[in-house]
Amino acid sequence: MTREEEAKLMYGMLFSLKSFVNKISPLDVKEETPSGLKFVLNTDNHSQGVRDLLHQIYKEIYVEYVVKNPMCVLNEPIQSELFKTKLDAYIKQSSVHSTKPI
Repeated sequence: MTREEEAKLMYGMLFSLKSFVNKISPLDVKEETPSGLKFVLNTDNHSQGVRDLLHQIYKEIYVEYVVKNPMCVLNEPIQSELFKTKLDAYIKQSSVHSTKPI
């Protein structure tokens, strides 16, 4: 599968998930975050501490390497290689990351 096909599948999955959550949510999901910023983390059902991990990613990675970076344009796709590198390293060292084969 090409990288472009993989990206299209991921976009379709995220779009479907967003639509599903909007339909079942008792709250207006547009009101949950003032910025509309969303992080998506694919993990299994048995992962512990994912909510805390997402908060830490926001605080320690996103704010530090995107918000405080004058070269990053907010509300645009993140192009920063430094952000991507730091995020990848952070996820790999977290307790949520597993190298077990599927």
